[in-house]
Amino acid sequence: MDKLISLLKNQHVDYEVVEHNIPINTAQQGANYFGIDIGQTAPTLIFKTDKGYYALIISGDYGRIDLIALQEKFQLQEIKFAKPNEVEQVTGSKIGSVSLINPDIPTFMDRELFRFNYVYGGTGVPQTTLKINPKDIEKLNHIAGYIR
Repeated sequence: MDKLISLLKNQHVDYEVVEHNIPINTAQQGANYFGIDIGQTAPTLIFKTDKGYYALIISGDYGRIDLIALQEKFQLQEIKFAKPNEVEQVTGSKIGSVSLINPDIPTFMDRELFRFNYVYGGTGVPQTTLKINPKDIEKLNHIAGYIR
């Protein structure tokens, strides 16, 4: 997490790292814990495609991911959820705590996150959550495209 904090500070980003003593495994758990709209939760998902690995940062109210729609929208031959060991290999963290900030991974971003001043997502470290403005997520990642 030191690398993340260093990046956030160097870019003069307004953020907060919130520590919690319980694991948060779903968008609904996050919304309940922080007392926020479920849409403000922002899980980061990792996909394996024919063009390499991609991240998808979605609003917690997105619903089920339609892989065929993503495949067509981003002109991919193949797309599937990365396996747990692949997620760890690519991001350095386990599923459920993948950071919102992964500058080295091309990222698709849900435009619906911009409804909020702050969203909450992973830091790369279990039982910590990053509170950050979606525009800063956009600025610090390599955005390859948008959904919604």
